Amino acid sequence: MSEFEEIYRTYMTDVYRYARGLTLDERWAEEVTQETFFRAMRSLHNFRGECEVRVWLCHIAKNIVRTEQRRRGRYTEDDTALQELTEPVDLTELVADRQTALSLHRLLHRMEEPYKEVFSLRVFGELSFAQIGELFGRTDHWACVTFHRAKEKIQKEMSQL
Repeated sequence: MSEFEEIYRTYMTDVYRYARGLTLDERWAEEVTQETFFRAMRSLHNFRGECEVRVWLCHIAKNIVRTEQRRRGRYTEDDTALQELTEPVDLTELVADRQTALSLHRLLHRMEEPYKEVFSLRVFGELSFAQIGELFGRTDHWACVTFHRAKEKIQKEMSQL
């Protein structure tokens, strides 16, 4: 098995989950994952090992998503579904409904970093706090605290609608 095949087998699921968290769209996440590994394969010789391979791949995926979001004009200000969310609720239940998840993603789009990305990675990407901390070069405790602060911000915004 080649080095690249090993990288693909080891990290494909993590990259897909990360992309799914960023895009909220299974097909788009699959495309992002494929493009991420295509670009990684072309530039593997440039990888200097300054970070973990998973982190490098996720950075590639994030750049692909952000470039495509700008190109598509992906986000619009349609907050109709958010207006129905007037009380704090369990955020896990919110993402079960596709329209509400999209509205939550729009709200996240307006949120500042790192709260936006940490929340997305945890809820949509299903990454552990340890994995999130690693992506940011921080501790799992930092990731946990940042996630809970993001959750509080979201609940506060929803209660003010």
